[in-house]
Amino acid sequence: MSIPNKTYNNLIDTLKELGSKHHQINTTTVGDIFDIDLEKNTLYPLMHINPVNVTTGRVGLTYNFQIFIMDMVDTDDANEQDVYNDVLQTCIDIISIFRNSKWQSQLTLDIDAAVYFTEGDYTLEPFTERFDQAVTGWVFQLPITVHNDFQSCTIPMEDTYIGQ
Repeated sequence: MSIPNKTYNNLIDTLKELGSKHHQINTTTVGDIFDIDLEKNTLYPLMHINPVNVTTGRVGLTYNFQIFIMDMVDTDDANEQDVYNDVLQTCIDIISIFRNSKWQSQLTLDIDAAVYFTEGDYTLEPFTERFDQAVTGWVFQLPITVHNDFQSCTIPMEDTYIGQ
């Protein structure tokens, strides 16, 4: 059985599922950073997925995301260090899941299950009071690589040559 090409929708759905299943994330949103839902009814901690770009490689695509993980801070900032600590661990959990992608296929008990990979070093940047609410957290770039065989047989166009 071959691993099918994974689409943007597959990857976003996987990231949102990760957010919904992680015990330290209550809300997961997707979009531009200006789309982050900071209304008073948001349940924190919040994971926000900001798509940045996609690069092509020889046998795959790398989807690049900016991941924000944030939580509310007390009005007197008394718990700010604890929020930084807890949110940082959640960021590391997300990186670990994609860095150890075999874990994903083991969960499905299917050795041919499609997995997502990430590798390299990551810089996690702290922020506080960056948005309208009193939130503190970390943001990092997450490149996720998926297989893509670049099939030209299934392109929706006439079966003819192009060029002059």
